[in-house]
Amino acid sequence: MREIREAILASAADGPLSARAAAALPLPEAHRAVVLRREETEMFAGIDSADKDPRKSLHLADVPVAELGPGEALVAVMASSVNYNTVWSSIFEPLPTFGFLERYGRTGELAKRHDLPYHVIGSDLAGVVLRTGPGVNVWHPGDEVVAHCLSVELESSDGHNDTMLDPEQRIWGFETNFGGLAEIALVKSNQLMPKPAHLSWEEAAAPGLVNSTAYRQLVSRNGAGMKQGDNVLIWGASGGLGSYATQFALAGGANPVCVVSSPEKAGICRKMGATAIIDRDAEGYTFWKDEKTQNPREWKRFGKRIRELTGGEDIDIVFEHPGRETFGASVFVTRKGGTITTCASTSGYMHEYDNRYLWMSLKRIIGSHFANYREAWEANRLVSKGRIHPTLSKVYSLEETGQAAHDVHRNAHQGKVGVLCLAPEEGLGVRDHEKRAQHIDAINRFRTGGSQ
Repeated sequence: MREIREAILASAADGPLSARAAAALPLPEAHRAVVLRREETEMFAGIDSADKDPRKSLHLADVPVAELGPGEALVAVMASSVNYNTVWSSIFEPLPTFGFLERYGRTGELAKRHDLPYHVIGSDLAGVVLRTGPGVNVWHPGDEVVAHCLSVELESSDGHNDTMLDPEQRIWGFETNFGGLAEIALVKSNQLMPKPAHLSWEEAAAPGLVNSTAYRQLVSRNGAGMKQGDNVLIWGASGGLGSYATQFALAGGANPVCVVSSPEKAGICRKMGATAIIDRDAEGYTFWKDEKTQNPREWKRFGKRIRELTGGEDIDIVFEHPGRETFGASVFVTRKGGTITTCASTSGYMHEYDNRYLWMSLKRIIGSHFANYREAWEANRLVSKGRIHPTLSKVYSLEETGQAAHDVHRNAHQGKVGVLCLAPEEGLGVRDHEKRAQHIDAINRFRTGGSQ
């Protein structure tokens, strides 16, 4: 791996590696990767979710370089990031990911590669293409890329209008092996997108999953179809997912109403340009009286506060991802005919709400899951154009991935958490210094913690 790393770093002054130079780099037999182990899937049995510790389940190990198949690429990973699916993987919830790999392995001879006693996780990357398999024509060794996390087979007609509807759609690095928290990753070629040239490796790796997810959920016609003037309620608006939803709302002429849980997180939203902010902890909202009983009076108090911030208007779109804790309030505060888009459910999957406020007011609930290639490409294009910026909180080394996942699990982060893989330090990989200079104030402003 040293030769690959040194070749990529040495190209900094001269531009990206040529296809010939990249293709000539020898592939190692093994590389370092963050893995889960099949024999440890019961290690947290009987422990509450909040007390499960990713530092105990995530291991840095040497693993063989994956076999390259048709339509695939091997990428030298300069940086990756931690998403909430990294946390789910690490605490084996809602199910151990090895079940996903077993089912995938049964679908075909080539898919058997993924069913291993270890799982290389991670659903983001920024790096350099090293090799491409048969049938790959658009991408070449030496290309500097980011990857979105939709792995899709497209052998069914169901996926051809929207690849997220393909019955064999999977999230790479979560439901497949050989993910991005590694020195070399295996991806399908239709996961690749151009790396934004004005960003460093760790900045470019940060938006991938969450930026594309927010785009589909909020902007795309497959989600809420946000328009100018919409009032958009965004839960966790300073976090890894919500910070991109906030930016899309602002860039699209909507009015984000940002819900956060501390003055520091409120400050992050203000840096992004939001003005309507609710600190739910400071204002003491308790949407549940106890574990089984919700509190409609608090829904009403919450709705009154929203109208104070919007000039008397109700919410057009709710950007929902906490799930159980907030869903009843989300349905209640949405205007008549409005939309609740939902994904993730980080506080619990079993949602409860009063259906009278949905059916009698003609509201819609839309389930949203990641993004198709076109949506991910458009979301990445906006990053490349400097319209959307990475919200990077802190950057860890590959050896510290367990701690990074632990911090995300404890909600100790603000914005995304990055991981350096082959990149030895932050700030490397910038190609377009002129564009960076144009956007440096925003890039630094959107850094929600850590070094600038």
